[in-house]
Amino acid sequence: MSIKLRMLNDISKLPQKAGPMLSKFWYYARVELTPPKFTDIVEIKNGFFRLREGYKTGSWKDITVKQAWLNILVAAEVGSWFYIGECIGKGSLIGYHV
Repeated sequence: MSIKLRMLNDISKLPQKAGPMLSKFWYYARVELTPPKFTDIVEIKNGFFRLREGYKTGSWKDITVKQAWLNILVAAEVGSWFYIGECIGKGSLIGYHV
């Protein structure tokens, strides 16, 4: 079979293969990318209060090594994405054009 026929055959199957993946993508996009509701904001506020109380009482010392490692990884990921966004915004790796 020639390359053109194989490409046309693959292209014709593309909507069938992409359909389930796109429906899953749109489902998660609708659920996860919505702006916060009032109930979400209240929950965030409560989370900050729990964080402050945990700091005051010292309960932050009572986490497992696995949970501490996961917290470090999340912080590193957030920092990395911040740095990547800054590099994209600046247009260079070091310094701003003044």
